[in-house]
Amino acid sequence: MAGPEHTETPARQSVAVLDTSLTGRLDAIGTGAYVVDEEGRILAANTRARDVLGRSTEDLLGHDAHDLLHRDAHGRPLPTSRCGMRQAFHAGRTAQADEDYFARGDGSLLPISWLITPYDIGDDGAGTLVLFHTVEPTPETSPRPEPTGRPLSELERLALLADATTRLTSTLDVDEALDRLVSLVVPRLADWVIVDLITEHDEVWRTEVVHADGGTLVRRDDLQGPMPPVPEASPMPLSRALRGVASTVAGPGTYQREPDSGIAVEQRRLFDVTGMHSAAIAPIRSTRAVLGALTLGRAEDPVPFTPADLPLVEDIARRAGLALDNARLYQRQRKVAETMQSHLLPQMPGVPGLQMTVRYLPAPDASQVGGDWYDAFPLSDGSTALAVGDVVGHDLEAAAGMAQVRNMLRAYAWSQHESPSRIVTRLDEALQHITDVDMATMIFARIDAAEGDGRWQLSWTNAGHPPPLLISRDGLARYLTDGHGIVLGAGAGTPRPDATTLLPPGSTLVLYTDGLIEAPGHSLDEGLERLSRHAAALAHRPLSSFTDHLLRRVRPADNEDDVALLALRTPVPRTPAAGR
Repeated sequence: MAGPEHTETPARQSVAVLDTSLTGRLDAIGTGAYVVDEEGRILAANTRARDVLGRSTEDLLGHDAHDLLHRDAHGRPLPTSRCGMRQAFHAGRTAQADEDYFARGDGSLLPISWLITPYDIGDDGAGTLVLFHTVEPTPETSPRPEPTGRPLSELERLALLADATTRLTSTLDVDEALDRLVSLVVPRLADWVIVDLITEHDEVWRTEVVHADGGTLVRRDDLQGPMPPVPEASPMPLSRALRGVASTVAGPGTYQREPDSGIAVEQRRLFDVTGMHSAAIAPIRSTRAVLGALTLGRAEDPVPFTPADLPLVEDIARRAGLALDNARLYQRQRKVAETMQSHLLPQMPGVPGLQMTVRYLPAPDASQVGGDWYDAFPLSDGSTALAVGDVVGHDLEAAAGMAQVRNMLRAYAWSQHESPSRIVTRLDEALQHITDVDMATMIFARIDAAEGDGRWQLSWTNAGHPPPLLISRDGLARYLTDGHGIVLGAGAGTPRPDATTLLPPGSTLVLYTDGLIEAPGHSLDEGLERLSRHAAALAHRPLSSFTDHLLRRVRPADNEDDVALLALRTPVPRTPAAGR
């Protein structure tokens, strides 16, 4: 059978990128496995699948799995109307078969058993996971055994673990990880799921108690909350799991004896209220510590858990432990970064006649905290410096780089009585030699009271940053696009321009970072127009209210970046009293 030509089209190049990220997860599965996209094209295949099929990665990636692999018992291409896997694929449901046939790379037939199930491939869309292993062929007249509901077949177990790995490790939010854990195990494995977590203060908190009522998951808040401390030597199942000792199968009778601890009292109450007749309890561990315990319980399901079920529950709990540990580490990093940044961002100076307010909003994702900043400070000649900037990067290193840029700018601006462009040029030269900052954008300005007419003069230079927005007292908005130069760190050495304008009485100046206006799938011009429109509509509000409402209206809902904003308003001259 001649194979298709392997031309490296853009579509196949993107599939190759997906294969790199997916193959590592599939290789952890102990049987042949591949993932297809919404059109049935193979995105990734593990080493076992390639070996069994006798096909290389290039022979598989990007090809329609049905056309490439599926055959009837005589080796002929299998019509889609007769292919149970293809029908399940289009229906988006889990299915399995005990005997079908794949074509190997040399054209020979491979009898296989398979299981297919929907599979989340993250931002690249919905996928489908196919698991298969070789079987001994049976005569066509032999009836196929009816599938059993319990215990799970090896393929079903592997599919569940693959699903758990993908879903639990693709979030860095503790609550989201717990929600995904619950939806994985109920009602597939149990009627009830209970998660007890050990906090950073070594306290136990019953975080999840969820019951599968038909197709609905019902959370029992009345059974959640703080738990007694973990006893040091109790032989009871939950106590042992919370110490990381062992997994156990338990029932109501386990806790009918005289309780040896407060946890045993709570467990007796749990069995009484839920009606569970059987439970499997396993430690939730990370690589560093015991994080809690996972309990799966059966009430409506008459089949009790047995010790044979414990390895699967342990595997799921282990994956949950890694996901929860990663999420906790991320949240800890976020807290450290936010604390660091809040201490680095300065208090605004009082400038007679001017109103000034600032806001900093961290990104939703802990990994995105970092480089956005604002500053305002008096200069030695009596004017006031204003700055807003963004150090490239989104982590603690970017936050540290932001502090370097801000402090060096302050030193140059105070000691050198020069134009904004010359100050920023000095800063740019220094960054390339004495810091780890690769690139940054910034607006640096100075504001002075103009003589005679009560206006204020703004002089500035722009190093690759979104332009300042000026809104008049009457709601006319315009961007200050002059004075625009290249970003810091580009190393071009070209002169930087300055720009100057007079700020009318009662006008509002807005300096901001790109997180306020950028949104996936939308152009920068759309974000700038949105900011201008809302700022003009809010011009009559007090400055603090103006700033808060502007952030709420303009910042995109799917924003993935932090936002720094500095707003300034010039005074309105007092009107002389009538008759004077």
